Amino acid sequence: MSENVNFNKQVYNKAEYTKVIDTSFKELGVQTIQEQLSQQPSVNDFFAMYNELFYQIPELGDTNSHEYLIKTSSEYINFNANQDLINALQAEINQLRADLLDSQKQVVELQTGTPLANPQ
Repeated sequence: MSENVNFNKQVYNKAEYTKVIDTSFKELGVQTIQEQLSQQPSVNDFFAMYNELFYQIPELGDTNSHEYLIKTSSEYINFNANQDLINALQAEINQLRADLLDSQKQVVELQTGTPLANPQ
């Protein structure tokens, strides 16, 4: 039960070949720069993705974490510019607390007539 099969071969010369056969790499995933840029997420897309992934992002870590985002964003916007003022105000608060404690201790000593021991 043999069967004859006929093959037809069509030959093109060099000038016809480029007109008939597409030799570009469209099917291999090569994209133009404009196509690549259009596929980049916008700022709105980024924040939508961030909100979706918020609880999947680790809290701490050198990269890919909330800590990393805070540090890099803080550096970018110079967020710690007021850090010296914050530190000075915290030191003042601590001093005022110590002064208040001393004043309260003096009031108790005056009311009771008994000197209180200084905490170490």
